[in-house]
Amino acid sequence: MKRRFSMDLVMAGLSLFGLRAYGQSLELRADRDGEHYHVRIALDGRDVLTSPTEGLWSVATAWQEGWPAAWVHAKPTDIERAGDWTILRGTLETPAGAWKLSDSYRPESGAIKCVRRFTWQGTETAKRVTLSARFHCPGKGSKALLPGILYYGNPSGGKSGRVPVYSGEPGELAIYEEHRFPMPYASFEWSAPDGLLGAALHSLPSPVPYGNLEDQWWSMGLIGREDGTELVLLSGPCASNGRRSVIKASQRGFVPYDNAYLNVPPGATIEKTFYLQAYKVSERGSGFQYPTRTSLDIFRPYSVEGMPTFHQIIEAKYRFAKTRWYEDGDIAGFKKYPDRDFFVFGWCGQAAAPGYALLVLADMLDDPRAAEMATMSLDFLSTAEFYDQGFYTWYNYRQKKWQQNRRRPELLSQGQAMLNFANAIRVGRIKDLDIWRWERFLREACDFHAAKILSDDWNPLSTNQAFFIAPLCEAYEMFSVEDYRRAAEKAGTVYASRHLTMDEPYWGGTLDASCEDKEGAFAAFQGFLALYELTHEPKYLKWAEHACDVVLTYMVVWDIDLPAGRLRDHGFKTRGWTAVSVQNQHIDVFAILITPDIYRLGHYLDRDELQKLAILMYRSCGQLIDPYGSQGEQPHHTNYAQHGKFARRLKAGDISGIRGDYVEEWTVFWITAHFLNAAAQFQELGLPLTD
Repeated sequence: MKRRFSMDLVMAGLSLFGLRAYGQSLELRADRDGEHYHVRIALDGRDVLTSPTEGLWSVATAWQEGWPAAWVHAKPTDIERAGDWTILRGTLETPAGAWKLSDSYRPESGAIKCVRRFTWQGTETAKRVTLSARFHCPGKGSKALLPGILYYGNPSGGKSGRVPVYSGEPGELAIYEEHRFPMPYASFEWSAPDGLLGAALHSLPSPVPYGNLEDQWWSMGLIGREDGTELVLLSGPCASNGRRSVIKASQRGFVPYDNAYLNVPPGATIEKTFYLQAYKVSERGSGFQYPTRTSLDIFRPYSVEGMPTFHQIIEAKYRFAKTRWYEDGDIAGFKKYPDRDFFVFGWCGQAAAPGYALLVLADMLDDPRAAEMATMSLDFLSTAEFYDQGFYTWYNYRQKKWQQNRRRPELLSQGQAMLNFANAIRVGRIKDLDIWRWERFLREACDFHAAKILSDDWNPLSTNQAFFIAPLCEAYEMFSVEDYRRAAEKAGTVYASRHLTMDEPYWGGTLDASCEDKEGAFAAFQGFLALYELTHEPKYLKWAEHACDVVLTYMVVWDIDLPAGRLRDHGFKTRGWTAVSVQNQHIDVFAILITPDIYRLGHYLDRDELQKLAILMYRSCGQLIDPYGSQGEQPHHTNYAQHGKFARRLKAGDISGIRGDYVEEWTVFWITAHFLNAAAQFQELGLPLTD
């Protein structure tokens, strides 16, 4: 959907200014009640967000039992206009002294921007203080989205007890450090008598001055209330899963995060910038799409100045790929690990990806071995053996044995491998290569999985089998087997029926976390986009846009300020990287795999910002490449680590030194293969890669 914003400032009664965005009218209103004002955000004349009844401003003056206490509230007493700003002022009295307070509002980026100012006028340091910004909406329930953290309650991942959850019960808290948010907003969607409504609180993230804890930031999230839901910013306190003063710091769960209060000296001023947004929601489960677009408008993360170039990345990654090459007679392929004897299809191993990528990039790489390695690897991988769950995805070249992952069949890995083969076959036909082995393997795989999907008892557990849709679409175009098309369309329809409402958000696309994740969303996005390209039916394009917007909520739109550490040493910029899942909350480069799909979607939707994002994501993820062309998997942008070397420290609740660190020991092959795979797709799309 192409968005065109226009701002219409008005003065009419108590309506201080209005904003038209998404074809809807958003207004800031201030009602005078005696000596005080009450703030409201109205949508098409209806109040959607309101300041709390006790007052626009709230400050906690104590810390008791691990949480802010002794709250004091105040309402504005004065109002003025300065240009396009509306400024409300007031004083909050506490036993220790007074706070001078102001809110400055104006329309910006499809929302209402506010700069809140707290000035402490007491004669002594205000100790154990918590500052806040709170706005109330009438909706109740679990339909909230906090990017990278909480997806409509996390119903799938919640079963594990290892992820954030939220049901919206009165008194329930879901509040997290701002640096944990890829897109820094908290949104909520609910049913009103005459339709669906949504609201969002966006933040300009920042460390908080005078924090009691080292590296203390503002926190953001939701509080369930008897009469609705509160969107909230706090000056540090965090809570989740029925526990106060905790953070999601490890793969298995939460650790304590107590005493996140302020000690504010006399005369100090603290400011906080945030944005308020309210909107009508066209269809259930689409409410998050509005704040997702607005977050892009606020941060505009598209610049690639100073980022590695396509050419630099491709050259480095190809150089490193060759270090994973293994050849012994007819056995040939790219190893998943540097020190273990496996070729592995899909997900972590991506052994088949260079078979396509190097065929496309061979001329650019100026290495006759590139195309040779591509064909040799696919010739060997096409000998993969089949069993009752499809084809084996692991090959031990020492034992000369095909085998399966010990834990479960890797269906998503099979789908990814099939797409690698389909792309290689398409290029191989153009280059007139000997590809009959590849075609035989792909047809056998498609026959197997199409039959499974078309069976009456096909009921996939998660979104992971959506990875079969794209290769089935390509195979239909190559081989004209009607069952391939039928299976792809059935799978697409099943996943749309399950996920578009977000009652069951996209999930299960990673092998080490059964929860809501970007890979599950990407599987659906890739599949829906392939169905649109096959059929040109508009519904598939709409579905693809929905799934892509979920993917983008995992993408970091801002450069997170990092403490001293490995990432700061590199001048690391976080924008364009993506968080993994609601359980594994580090960032990684996985999303480069999907950048060509995002680029194509931008073309179909006439959304040039998507094409800019695709290029940013690819080039930004080229940061941290070492002289050998290698990268690790886990930069720590937030208070989270899962590598074993941090386990003892986290078990003791010690998070010091984690944020800003970088795990480079885990170097499975996908971190290389995805760059080459995406580069080949970009080259086929006509992007210049040699600049």
